[in-house]
Amino acid sequence: MSGNLLPFVLKYLPKHLHILCVDMPGHEGTTRTNKDDYSIQGQARRIRQFVEAIRLNRKPFHLVGASMGGSVAGVYAACYPLDICSMTLICPDGIKHLSETKFDNHLQDLQHNQYTLSIPLIPTTPEEMEDMLKLCSHVRFKIPQQILQGLVDVRLPHNEFYEEVFMELISERSRYALQEHLHLIFTPLQIIWGKKDQVVDVSGAAIIEEHIPGCRVDLLENCGHSVVMEKPRQTAKLILEFIIAKQNTTKKSS
Repeated sequence: MSGNLLPFVLKYLPKHLHILCVDMPGHEGTTRTNKDDYSIQGQARRIRQFVEAIRLNRKPFHLVGASMGGSVAGVYAACYPLDICSMTLICPDGIKHLSETKFDNHLQDLQHNQYTLSIPLIPTTPEEMEDMLKLCSHVRFKIPQQILQGLVDVRLPHNEFYEEVFMELISERSRYALQEHLHLIFTPLQIIWGKKDQVVDVSGAAIIEEHIPGCRVDLLENCGHSVVMEKPRQTAKLILEFIIAKQNTTKKSS
């Protein structure tokens, strides 16, 4: 499970489950070096190194990834299918979705201005932080100005790194990495997506379902891109339902 799910979804999952939450290098408290490959494929390989180091793949596990982590998780499942028994992707990046989002329009503006404009997902002021939260969430969280400033202050020292990762993610080799690996994914799959997602359009769910028939698709009403923040209880419930249903199907067929 990617680390950004930790504080929101975990408290709604049963305590007996063995859950590992992994932060990508350079995120939260992890270290980073200039030698790291921040492409989607490179991040999937790094997760595999972690999995092998702790011998997690002695038994197939359920993998969860959201947004960029969803793209990484999908590529992981395509490249290392024997490690995975099932998978949940939450509004994953890396799909050529059918409709343009507000974020897509921002990207076009950035490209036309040779990336001299500020990047919507990398705020440098409290006002930009508020705009980012509005972009990512359909639910409107009222956050005091002091808190917004504090969030910006925490991020500012790392913004150069975030820009480096962002430019890699929109590069040719990473932009549609998940879609390019869909034909290699055979593990039981669940897709969870907010219908009001303004960052990665919900039409991506239909594209994934077209390539992987039989996958479960759960679309959430009144929910944007930040599914785990806006609907943590419902997200946990849906993931658990999917895992239990998959286990019951496995038992019946054995």
